[in-house]
Amino acid sequence: MNRQPLLILAICFILGIFFQDNFLLEKEYIYGVAIIVLGILISIFFTTYFLYRTKVILLGVMFFGLGVILHFYNNVYQKANIAVNKKEIVVFKISQKLNSTEKYKKYEGIAEVGKNSFNSIFYIPADHKELDFKHYYKAESYITKPVSPQYTYQFNYAQYLKRKNIDYQIFISNEISVAKQSVLDFRDKLRQNRLNVLWKIDNAEMTAKTREFLKGIILADRTEMDADTVKDFNRAGLIHFLAISGTHIVVIFGIFYFLMIRFIPLRFRKYAVVLSLSFIWLFALFIGFGNSVLRSCIMLTVYFIFVLLQRKPDLLHSLALSAFIILILDTQQLFDVGFQLSFVAVLGIFWLNQPLLKYFPKQDNYFKKLIFNTVTISLSAQLATLPLVLYYFHQFSLISIIANFIIIPFSEMIIVFSFLMTVLIGFELDFNWIDAVYDFIIQVLLKVIHWFAEVDFLFIENIPMNLTEVISICVVVYFLRGMILKFNFKNSMNLTIAFFMFFMIRIGCNVIENQKEEVLFHTFNKQKIFSIKKGNAVCFWVSDIADREKIVRFIVMPYCSSRRVDYFEIKMIPKSMQKMVFQDQVYDLK
Repeated sequence: MNRQPLLILAICFILGIFFQDNFLLEKEYIYGVAIIVLGILISIFFTTYFLYRTKVILLGVMFFGLGVILHFYNNVYQKANIAVNKKEIVVFKISQKLNSTEKYKKYEGIAEVGKNSFNSIFYIPADHKELDFKHYYKAESYITKPVSPQYTYQFNYAQYLKRKNIDYQIFISNEISVAKQSVLDFRDKLRQNRLNVLWKIDNAEMTAKTREFLKGIILADRTEMDADTVKDFNRAGLIHFLAISGTHIVVIFGIFYFLMIRFIPLRFRKYAVVLSLSFIWLFALFIGFGNSVLRSCIMLTVYFIFVLLQRKPDLLHSLALSAFIILILDTQQLFDVGFQLSFVAVLGIFWLNQPLLKYFPKQDNYFKKLIFNTVTISLSAQLATLPLVLYYFHQFSLISIIANFIIIPFSEMIIVFSFLMTVLIGFELDFNWIDAVYDFIIQVLLKVIHWFAEVDFLFIENIPMNLTEVISICVVVYFLRGMILKFNFKNSMNLTIAFFMFFMIRIGCNVIENQKEEVLFHTFNKQKIFSIKKGNAVCFWVSDIADREKIVRFIVMPYCSSRRVDYFEIKMIPKSMQKMVFQDQVYDLK
């Protein structure tokens, strides 16, 4: 507690949020928790032997209680009572564009039906022109509520939306009326300016994939990115390269700082740091405060505050402080996968980066320092986030390790060039020859990444992983540090025992699951699918094989990873088949 007080208190705060999310204490119990927290807070001002000895525990309990209280009140929001599954005239404005699909453009925004105002997801036909932030829209719409999935193995989109205080989905197919807003607030002005830059990039003399890459890597907009490109980045383990994260913020800070020190006298050098920090916060505000962006900006700011105050910077203090700020503003961010991966990656870098650097040659120049640090930071982050990646996505590519070693060392140059291109295009200082050079470089990059993504024999999917296994493999990562620092009997035994415990837990989970047999009926679009599982094999019976690829993606693979199934097959339901008998039970197929 004396060494990392902020981190420990942040963990207690996070545990309080998890506790409230799982047990959902009612208001009267929350009042009791608030009284306990207030009592502990008051007791801090008294000096007794008992309080001195229990101060650490009391502080942990207090922050645990604060997590419970904040998460309770964060879930209390005004819900509109709207009739669903019917058409209504809806007036709305958008607040964010989401990833498009083949059929729809998706937006998040605020809708009004009668006197009711509520948050919603809007589905607009894909061929409709882009909506913007400076207009109100009106259309006859079909309103629905997100439906929770049939089974636990499926992604709970309804819960995901609920965590964003969204209870409705609105589908628009008819003509949309437009009315300009008389006054734009500050946020809408920023969003509109960002959208204007995105539109300018769309008109640049570059190939479509290069334009979408540029929008994603600098302006955090991947809404129109080609699905095959996203798939390549995922399979190559380089999707973090597209996400605006610590690397991007540090590089952009470096650009501003480099320019500042060229114009500010040496005696005012500290003001160059302050101005550069101000610029990255303006940049973060311009592109929208994502989890990784906000975390990176806070950590970098805290780091340089320590430097300016001539104190030793502490990575974990910066990490804990950024977690507090984000979660106090919105406790639901804790359940965002990006938030979790972002913070675990930083913990992994803290825990493993320096030990790994000891196995590389001495970094006696800038080039060596850049290459070696990039490699070890990437490897540390991958090892730390591996348990969560397997838990949420059930896939891993061994080629990602090699791909990161080759691609990431050049990431800073690509980010700098992309930032320069965005600035030039934004100020309409576009030059065709620069566009051509940038287009060529990005096309080569995308082809290299595509080559990595096509190495199928190193790509492993359908990897089962439950929460117990995640915890056990995290213990392995914890003991890995000691093994890297010093190879001796004690450290090797600790790591071996941790591995042994993980495999014992995994084998036990596999054995338990493979003893189960079940029949399930699944619904996909308008067709019925039923599955018969025996041991570690399952057969899916479908009425229409035309959607095989989507059925495999959304039904088969999630089911197999959840039930620890190694073998599956898909068969057509014979048209004459009306009923099925399995284990003395009759199932109606119509």
